[in-house]
Order: sequence, then structure tokens, then C-alpha cells
Amino acid sequence: MSNPSSSAQPLISIDVRIEQVDIKGQYIQLAAPIHLSGQLHTSELQSQYGQTTKGAALPLQIGVDEAGRGPLLGSVNVAAALLPAAWSGLIEAQPLKDTPLSVLTDSKQLSEKKRDRLYPLVQQYAVGYIIAEIPAAVIDQINILQATMLGMRLCTEELLQAVAAHLTAVGHRFIEVLIDGNRCPDLDSGKLAKAGIAPAMLDCQAWVKGDGRHTSIAAASILAKVSRDKAMYELDAQYPEYGIAKHKGYPTRAHMAAVATLGVLPEHRRSFAPIRRALESE
Repeated sequence: MSNPSSSAQPLISIDVRIEQVDIKGQYIQLAAPIHLSGQLHTSELQSQYGQTTKGAALPLQIGVDEAGRGPLLGSVNVAAALLPAAWSGLIEAQPLKDTPLSVLTDSKQLSEKKRDRLYPLVQQYAVGYIIAEIPAAVIDQINILQATMLGMRLCTEELLQAVAAHLTAVGHRFIEVLIDGNRCPDLDSGKLAKAGIAPAMLDCQAWVKGDGRHTSIAAASILAKVSRDKAMYELDAQYPEYGIAKHKGYPTRAHMAAVATLGVLPEHRRSFAPIRRALESE
């Protein structure tokens, strides 16, 4: 299988700050902005998905995953990824064999060294991707489940809108959105319809442990996990006495000891019980 070239092709950079959102019919001001970043290889999008097979447009498969639901500190990160057509599918069918992403699977099954090596490769070879950072203040505002669902929704919508702006007749092609987990976010069908994506052509599927099943979800899992780890290392540099590089915000004994001794940080999730109790005891 030939590797899609990533050199000398037009790149659309995506950098969005979202301060207000519609959640279940209620328009709310977020406690802190959500940052979305990513890119779209527009020429690769056309070469991979612009053609037709037997008169039918190739379907698009977008994988979505998250990292950081359990920690007491920092953002929950969500990513959406669109891989080249020949690289998309079930991992067990080995569509990534003989590609730069051949070792890609669920990020939790890979060492940090392998994840770090894959991170720039996924960014380089994905046709498009989006990463969202949902800060602790928003998690506290709407709860961790809703924050994660919101991140999945925003990543998916932003990537689909970017694709729709650069792919001919996107409304006539089937789009699969594959979510890691047991539920799909409520996508804004009105917003997508304005972009030319008909709701009837969009199929959102929830896959439990999907990051070990689908290449596109596995790619998203790498983006979400490594981007969150990077944010944790930045916090560690800012607050070295908390040992964040080791526990990455999870409720380890060392983390809780640091909180008890040094106090709660602005980046801690105040709605989570251990942090709430620590605040009450101050």
C-alpha cells in the first residue's frame, strides 16, 4: 500500500476558542473558553475522498475519543480524526499494515514512548483532525459527562464543517462518526445542514472499547491522550512540588498528600469529591 504524501500540500489550520454553547436547548456562557485546534489536508481530502467508486462517493469515517475523565486536575481532552480511506476500518483487518501507523491501536495499550512517536505521525498522515481541551472550570460547570460529550460534539462538528467546505458534494456521501464509549453526543443537525451535510447521510455509532477496534478511533485516542499528557507536563513545570508529571492528575496517594500539604490549585476540578473535601477542610 502506498503512503499518502504529506509534503507540499495545502494545509488548513484550525484554531478556535468557544466561549458560548447551546447545551440541550440552553445557550450558556462557559466558565472558561474551550480551545479547538487541528488541521485539514485539503489536497489529500480531495485525492482520497473526491473520487467515486461505481458512481458512489466514498464514505467518510471519523473516529472520536477522549482522555482524562478520571483525573482530579486539568482538562479533559477530546479528539476527532479522519484517516486516508484505505487506512480506515477495523484494526483486525490490518488496513494500517505497511504504513507509518502500523503499530496504532488503543493508546492505553501502548507505552508512552510509542504514543509520543505516533502523535506527530497521526497529525502528519491524518487527512484531518481536531483536538479540544475542555478546562476544569467547564467540567465543574456542567459535569464531566456533559463536558466530555460537549467536547466530542464540538470536535465532530468542527471537523465536518471543515471537510464540507473543501469537499465537493459532501451532502451526497455517507459519513460515519465512530465514538469510543457507550453513547453519542447530540450533534447540531441544523449547523451541519447549513454546511451541506444532510442528517440522513450521517450515522453516529458508539463503540465500547472502540479505540481497540477502529483505526480512526485509535488515531483519535493518540491525539487526545498525548495532548493531555503535554498539558500535564506544562502544569508540572508550573507547579513542580505537586509531582504532576508522575500522577498526571489522577488521585494517587502522592497527589492527595500534595493537595493536603500545599492546597488546591486553580486547575483542580472542584466538583470532584476528593478536591471538594480538601476545600472544605481548608
